[in-house]
Amino acid sequence: MIEGFLPIIDNNSEILILGTMPGGESLKKQEYYAYGRNQFWKIIFSLLKGQATDDYEEKKKILLESHIGVWDVLKSCDRKGSLDVNIKNPQSNNFKLLFEQYPKIKQIYFNGKTAEKLYRKLVARDTEEYNIELIGLPSTSPANAISFEKKLEAWKKIIN
Repeated sequence: MIEGFLPIIDNNSEILILGTMPGGESLKKQEYYAYGRNQFWKIIFSLLKGQATDDYEEKKKILLESHIGVWDVLKSCDRKGSLDVNIKNPQSNNFKLLFEQYPKIKQIYFNGKTAEKLYRKLVARDTEEYNIELIGLPSTSPANAISFEKKLEAWKKIIN
């Protein structure tokens, strides 16, 4: 059984980006999207016009200053390797509690189809009362073979 992370979030967060579960490199480093070939941070810096940095605390600061939080749909699961297709026994995070603690969240953007599918299956019915808009985006994972430019274009929805 692997366990996910606490969210990157604060009282000003209006947008929540949800992945599925941290991959092996992220779990090892205890950082969201730590795998060098994952394009999450490159996309975030491109969208927010931030200066790219390897400093994780600085990355988190840039997100929070932009009113963006990051978390994962799953609190825990069984998984061999880092691929979402290998997830077994998924247990969701407590989104009702999160939405109570952070009532400014108005939109959720899913980093990939699996995150969205699991949220809709495990969470959505219990959180309808919060009227949060759910928006799917292409995964930033290198397993998603579409070009960086196409991913970036789709992710521009976050800043519009």
